[in-house]
Amino acid sequence: MSNSAEWASLDATAQAELVRKKEVKPIELVDAVIARIESLNPHLNAVVTKMYDEARAAANAPLPDAPFAGVPFLLKDLLAAYKGVPMSSGSKYLKDFQPDQDSELVARYKRAGLIVTGKTNTPEFGILPTTEPAVFGAARNPWDTRRNTGGSSGGSAAAVAARLVPMAHANDGGGSIRIPASCCGVFGLKPTRARNPLGPNFGDMFSGLVAEHAVTISVRDSAALLDATSGYAAGDPYCAPLPVRPFAEEVGKDPGKLRIAFTTKTPLGTPLHEDCVKATEEAAKLLRDLGHEVEEAAPVINGDMMVKSFMAIWAAGLTWTVQSLSFAIGRMPVAGELESGTQALYDMGQAVSAPDYLMAVQYLQILGRQVAGFMANYDVLLTPTLGMPPVPLGSFEPTAEDAMAGMKFATAFVPFTPICNSTGQPAMSVPLYWNDEGLPVGTHYIGRYGDEATLFRLAAQLEAARPWAQRRPPVSA
Repeated sequence: MSNSAEWASLDATAQAELVRKKEVKPIELVDAVIARIESLNPHLNAVVTKMYDEARAAANAPLPDAPFAGVPFLLKDLLAAYKGVPMSSGSKYLKDFQPDQDSELVARYKRAGLIVTGKTNTPEFGILPTTEPAVFGAARNPWDTRRNTGGSSGGSAAAVAARLVPMAHANDGGGSIRIPASCCGVFGLKPTRARNPLGPNFGDMFSGLVAEHAVTISVRDSAALLDATSGYAAGDPYCAPLPVRPFAEEVGKDPGKLRIAFTTKTPLGTPLHEDCVKATEEAAKLLRDLGHEVEEAAPVINGDMMVKSFMAIWAAGLTWTVQSLSFAIGRMPVAGELESGTQALYDMGQAVSAPDYLMAVQYLQILGRQVAGFMANYDVLLTPTLGMPPVPLGSFEPTAEDAMAGMKFATAFVPFTPICNSTGQPAMSVPLYWNDEGLPVGTHYIGRYGDEATLFRLAAQLEAARPWAQRRPPVSA
């Protein structure tokens, strides 16, 4: 096989197999990815930092005997530090910041044989569920470039959907893996809290809201990558329950007859777009057809308290982020360096007292116990991933009257995903449905704490029943 377009159609596992069999050289894969980025990125604005020299050097150097040796990869420009490469976090304030060491996750990516070819677009500090930072401009959805990619891993999801690479790094503090996976029609799993490490600079982030992983074309890539990166790192404050077997071995295993609850009612009672309801109802029917026991049910959640508590931690977390970064770069932001919505959230975070913060943590821990009690009777909870399909670019813009307008719109756009960040449970968005406009609409599956295994088994079953990899957006390789 020597055709770049053919390579682009393969997932990372298949590309690695070509390298292993010496049917293709890593440098050939890297050069093909570079050509795709140069051709398609002007339409998508998914990649904001090119790492071509670093990638070619890595491809020409000896590679480890590892599961993804020689496979090109993209890093989200947030949290995962690559020594000597700018990490702006989508902010003008940090546009010249270069970490002086790799994060533990990046070190594990390198040990897995992945070759980082660039860094992807993200909203400022990842705070919004859309990827439209002022410093780089909007990432555009390959299914309709007038629509948003979701966020905050929108650049990664757009790149994978367009087949620039078969998988890309992503992270998730309120849905930021699953939201763009839904918007861009790819697979996105948020692991259990602390499944992947955040070191060496962080033990946890935002009191456990933030998780690291990836968006992928295939389920098997997601599982194998999690095998390569997960596990306790020395000094971590806590870790996820150990899996019974490698996650890659779960893919293709019979999930058995699962007890699955589903709901199309949001915790706040906000309306859902009819496409999101239809996608969920069709997924529930498919699950019944596959032999699962499916019934309409949902945990009782005080939506107002959940949002209030989540936002207290989110705002204080942003304030902490900016202030801690000021030590790394030697100064605080000057006027105009933060976007107006970011500045408003920063100011809100400064007003959160220590007792208020701890009360917010306490409520989310109570929520975790309530949802765990509900999940004692079910293996999986199915919901829509989002409250609406991909929205027009600009929908999250602040107004002159309200700098927080984007955050308020986010409440209706992402009514379900923050639940799992609050409770620490694994969850995934699966691309089974496209609406009449040709836009992907994901469905959301929540597993028990520590039980990615069931999600991977179910995801592989859904992938076999309703394959999505052959679906290609108008802007793609």
